[in-house]
Amino acid sequence: MFPHIPPNRMHPDASQFLAPGQCQRYSKGEVMSASPQSGEDPIKVGVIADQTGPLSIIGLANANVARMVVGDLNAKGGLLGRPLELHLEDSATDDDAAAEVARKLVEEDEVDVVLGGIYSSTRQAIKGPVVVEGKKLYIYPEQYEGQESDPLIFCTGPVPAQQVDRFIPWLMRVSGAKTFYLPSADYIWPHVLNARVREVVSANGGEIVGEEYFPLDHEDYRATVERISATGADVVFNTTVPPGVAPFLEQLHDSGFRGRGGRLVCTYFEENLLGALPAAHVEGLYSCLDYYQTVSDPFSERLLAQYDALYPNAQKFTGGSGCSGLYRGFYLWAGAVTEADSLDQDDVIAALDHARIAEGPGGPAAMVPGQHHARMHMYIGQARGGRFEVVETLGAIDPQERLVASPTPTA
Repeated sequence: MFPHIPPNRMHPDASQFLAPGQCQRYSKGEVMSASPQSGEDPIKVGVIADQTGPLSIIGLANANVARMVVGDLNAKGGLLGRPLELHLEDSATDDDAAAEVARKLVEEDEVDVVLGGIYSSTRQAIKGPVVVEGKKLYIYPEQYEGQESDPLIFCTGPVPAQQVDRFIPWLMRVSGAKTFYLPSADYIWPHVLNARVREVVSANGGEIVGEEYFPLDHEDYRATVERISATGADVVFNTTVPPGVAPFLEQLHDSGFRGRGGRLVCTYFEENLLGALPAAHVEGLYSCLDYYQTVSDPFSERLLAQYDALYPNAQKFTGGSGCSGLYRGFYLWAGAVTEADSLDQDDVIAALDHARIAEGPGGPAAMVPGQHHARMHMYIGQARGGRFEVVETLGAIDPQERLVASPTPTA
């Protein structure tokens, strides 16, 4: 979702958010193996996570999810009677590092599949050595702008049709909002998402009264906040991102926007980001994701309890920023391998194209045949007292992505 931002331009390293006595883990590569249950070689799974650098507040949770899922699958006998071997690499919130470890996973470790990446630019950095050069299956788990269309790439996080099409009409209906202001970071995700917002707002009788784009590290939003006040915008639909989002939310809060009844939307916010900012600046904020920790279906509750028991005081299991999508992607892939009864990549891709899971974070999910994106349950969350409360369950929503060209056989 996010673009690449040099580490010194982002918010401080996630170590500032760790509990007292908790150690920051800096990994240069980790292999997690199970005891072989047969003479078969292990199935090698590569995962790339931002375990250091500015996005480690999210990436460390993603790494924990990978360990948890591989441990669970191995406890059930692995796949095809073979144990899984996790090759976990640190992309360090840096696209060059991501490309380097991606090449290592393909060329040296010879993994059977690669998962991971948060920034859209990191996806592209991984895509080069894994997909373009290595002709290897890649699963991207992050919420993002959509439009990735490659026979070897499957995406398991939300896209604009899932975060906007039902959310905005709901917000306009329950709040009476008609006018929207769009302060935005200047890169692909906000531009694509805002185009969808404009379309849906207009279709529901609303109006965009302002749309502005800023450098990612922009800090002085006073003029923009004044224009928001002058227009009397009912809703600020924000797509500024770290590091610029913190000063924007502070200045918007100080202007009294919420006090006059304004509604703040940041569809990408999850619990780790929410907890990194002053509670007053984000109180009442609306988000729209595939999972929140307060989703109350029995499986989601058991999953969160398992994660918290395994990784107490660690970064949280959340929706949107990789955790839910990574879990979903792992199990969709595992189901495809089982159906194919083989690791032959063409067979796995054919099965993954229609794979589904009956249970997952936030509910069941299924790949939409031909689109390489997943249908998933979506929720509207609102920040209340430093946590997200689910205020509306939207049900299963299709990604509405274009059809992917038929793959060229890799064998």
